[in-house]
Amino acid sequence: MASSRRLAAIMFTDIVGYTKLGQEDEEAALRLRREHQALVRPIFAAFGGHEVKTLGDGFLVEFASAVESVRCAVEIQRANARRNGSVGPRDQLLLRIGLHAGDVVEEGGDVVGDAVNVASRIEPLADPGGISLSATVYQQVRNKLPMVFETVGVRRLKNVEEPVEIYRVAVGAPRTPAPSPANEGPQPLRLAVLPLANLSTEAADHFFADGLTDELISRTAQVPQVRVISRTSVQRYKGSAKSIREVGEELDVGVALEGSVRKSGNRVRIAVQLVDVRSEAGIWSMRYDRPLDDIFAIQDDIAGHVARAVTTHVRGAPSGAPPPAPSAPPETSDMEAYSLFLHGRQLFGEKGSLEGIRTALSLFESSVARDPNFARARVSLAETLLWLATEGAIHFREAEDRADRELHRALEINESIAEAHSTLAALCLGSDRFVECEREARRAMELNPSLADPYRWLAQLAAGDGDLGDAIRLLDAARHLNPDDANVLSFYGRALVYAGREADALAFWKESKPRVQFRTNAHMSEYYLGKNDLGQAEASIREMERIRPDSPWTLLYRGILAVRQGDPAIARRSIAQLEDRQRKGEMVVFFIGFLHYALGEVDAFIASMEYALRHGVLPLLELLYSPLYATARQDPRVQDILRRQRQLREPSAPEGPS
Repeated sequence: MASSRRLAAIMFTDIVGYTKLGQEDEEAALRLRREHQALVRPIFAAFGGHEVKTLGDGFLVEFASAVESVRCAVEIQRANARRNGSVGPRDQLLLRIGLHAGDVVEEGGDVVGDAVNVASRIEPLADPGGISLSATVYQQVRNKLPMVFETVGVRRLKNVEEPVEIYRVAVGAPRTPAPSPANEGPQPLRLAVLPLANLSTEAADHFFADGLTDELISRTAQVPQVRVISRTSVQRYKGSAKSIREVGEELDVGVALEGSVRKSGNRVRIAVQLVDVRSEAGIWSMRYDRPLDDIFAIQDDIAGHVARAVTTHVRGAPSGAPPPAPSAPPETSDMEAYSLFLHGRQLFGEKGSLEGIRTALSLFESSVARDPNFARARVSLAETLLWLATEGAIHFREAEDRADRELHRALEINESIAEAHSTLAALCLGSDRFVECEREARRAMELNPSLADPYRWLAQLAAGDGDLGDAIRLLDAARHLNPDDANVLSFYGRALVYAGREADALAFWKESKPRVQFRTNAHMSEYYLGKNDLGQAEASIREMERIRPDSPWTLLYRGILAVRQGDPAIARRSIAQLEDRQRKGEMVVFFIGFLHYALGEVDAFIASMEYALRHGVLPLLELLYSPLYATARQDPRVQDILRRQRQLREPSAPEGPS
């Protein structure tokens, strides 16, 4: 019989407790075995694994690369964790995986040799749900994968002459966990900067009060041990008759900063007070009547007094020198540029209409034109470009390129602008620069722990890595900082569904729907279409059509439902509309692909996903988790697309043998 010898990485898997379960409930054991096989076989193929044979409840799999064998093992355990999150305790499936690399001999379709023997002895050493590997594998992958490896010591293995050092993979820890308000040690004080009342005689000056509110949020967020609620969540209290105590309870804050502003010509009058929300007692107050040129000094003074009040009054700290007041040099000496900037921030923050956002863009452009070194105006310009591109209002790729230039120029001027790093993280995430995205998000969190967006970017990275538990934790942290952020709320509900927590998601949607109507209805449409509940899907899609009839998401779900109802012509009309928008620069190619998939046109679907991958808009979460594309995930071509996209998520490493 002919045989061949080669180097290979060998994987053994098995089901924990399978023999005992088979003795107690043979039918249940066989069902788990079938589920195990259905789960892991597509993942083997996605990472280039060759299934040599089944071994009762386990597998013997060969890989040409140690790196790919470890990637495969981690993906199996993560996929299985997602599966376990959607079933009860009696239906849990726990797997062990062992890995070794070495010389093997192929004989008649089987592989034998020391590498196989060692791998089979390593597998039982893995924890339930864990991965064990030999030092041989560890040495080949340790500088190539962004994973945490822990040594468990040297072990003597049965029928193996030399002792073997064993390592394990921390499956849930591909990156350093991001901090969250729940695990920072002593809990920071939560502060709300409420919208300043506009007392100016000129109605047009109301933008100044709103913009200054935004500025004070940014400045007070730099106070140590204070977490400031984001603008989105405090803006609803503009002109509200609610008491400070009611606002404090709704936002879960301990203190609030409130006040008024009157702008008259080149002078500004500002009155502010810091209030304990429970007792409604004033902690500190101040009035300013100064030239507009002093606006930055006023902001510094307010932030400094907040720092002192938090330390001495609220914290009950012992007497002594108060912390240094946070201060920053003026970012521009051109007050007209600053006024244009504040006006733009007010319009962009309201997001009242597409025309309003276009006006904000023009205001930021004018501000930068007056003072090219006004870094934060450039950051706001970039934010606005990206928002308009996402809405399909301007050419997608051109907007991204310009935003990228503006952000890098802003950081050249002032590296310490947290919002610049956060917006750059968003840009990197949208263009598949994942390592850079994580770096920029973490830098933004260092500079301003009160920003919610960096938590959202890291949550998307975690979900893309298969760790929905970490994604939900990060989204919880973002919600804590910005309770009314539509992006966070919509992502949170969808993450709950993808994690198998359907009851939690439905309850959450019921609560969040009044605040995030369109996106909640979109995610509910996906959910009900996945359940093939066409009646409930129809109701959600009608709500989408009422709110945003031309949204690609509306066209997508109406098209999918129409196919289910036997009217594919509607889906084809949607494809034609979206193709016309794609030609005009709107990046909607994956919507087109999803509609082709609903029509059973799988080759066209694959072509759309390939295009989306090349242009950095692959709909990763839908492909990984959505029930609408569960069958597509089994297609080897989709697995290959996901494999290539996954490679973009990992830091580059020196080339070498694997």
